[in-house]
Amino acid sequence: MATPARISVLCSGNGSNLQALIDACDSKQIPGKIVKVTVNKKNAFATTRAEKAGIPTDYFNLIKDGFQVLGEKDAAKIKEARSKYDDALAQRILKDKPELVVLAGWMHIFSEAFLRPLKKVGISVINLHPALPGKYDGAGAIERAYEDFKAGKLENNTTGLMIHEVIEQVDRGDTILQKPVKIEEGDTLEDLTKRIHGHEHELIVQATALKSQEIVDSRQFQP
Repeated sequence: MATPARISVLCSGNGSNLQALIDACDSKQIPGKIVKVTVNKKNAFATTRAEKAGIPTDYFNLIKDGFQVLGEKDAAKIKEARSKYDDALAQRILKDKPELVVLAGWMHIFSEAFLRPLKKVGISVINLHPALPGKYDGAGAIERAYEDFKAGKLENNTTGLMIHEVIEQVDRGDTILQKPVKIEEGDTLEDLTKRIHGHEHELIVQATALKSQEIVDSRQFQP
């Protein structure tokens, strides 16, 4: 039996996608083991989900841990604080020796200060984004797609979601998996949001399983 891939998961909120990953690891759908769940929000329910599954957790926050002063307005200081936080978080993640990092509802855009140390040791970072490749980067993706639909500007009346590699350019890393979602006449924003969310668990599990299997398979070629 091959040793499972070591997975580190980062969350900011409820953690429903984390729960899907936990369940899929338990059922062996994902050939991996979650070695740490890191949250950046104090009351993130993801922490409770992880603890119930016996997974170690870490709460690490930009302001609480002293990187940025609450209410800071100076753009240069904010950029410097985020860079120092990102670097410190990367070092915390690396201590667990993960082979894959999964962002499952992580509400913080990473800089090179986080991505570079992981890339240096060959660790992929993957993320779920509720839009198709090259469309609606950043926040409010579902809302923006719906507004374009109402204005008759959405190509084929179709949006969707994807799992992609994380790079410094927001939501522009290589696509791992994608799922188109068609908007029907009469759909409300709530209808669309629910439909997209309904595919998230399946897609993040499939992509994590795919990347984990690649990691497991690659070991046989290592000296």
